[in-house]
Amino acid sequence: MAKSYYVKFVVPENLVSPIYESLRVASQTGKVRKGTNEATKAIERGISKLIVIAEDVEPPEVVAHLPIICEERGAAYVFVPSKQDLGKALGIEVTSAAAAILDSGDAQHIIDEVISTIEKIKDGKSEPEAKSEPEAKSEPEAKSEPEAKSEQ
Repeated sequence: MAKSYYVKFVVPENLVSPIYESLRVASQTGKVRKGTNEATKAIERGISKLIVIAEDVEPPEVVAHLPIICEERGAAYVFVPSKQDLGKALGIEVTSAAAAILDSGDAQHIIDEVISTIEKIKDGKSEPEAKSEPEAKSEPEAKSEPEAKSEQ
């Protein structure tokens, strides 16, 4: 299935599991709101730590507004592949299109790591590993230029 139009960046597979884990821990030790309407309210009130949005929501218009208002309000948000798995991580028997972590509880360190990784992805529009490779390649080029200038 192709990515929905509201998915603004690709979340690496190795980050999906920590996102679900942070939801599990935060729902047990902190405070989590479940569903699109509750997530929207949390963003508008400025009380969300992290918004989690499922990528496989049909119709996509149900959650398409969330990334937009997150950007407007400066709220951190992330995408997960499955609304079914999102519901399970929240401890509910049904699917969930979105969730908002209000109080991270014992999941604070996981959430901080997820947010910092996502910010790197959004800034570079690619995965952090891919971003560090071009920097390593640019350093030798910079060293060769001053040598050429000193000879002149």
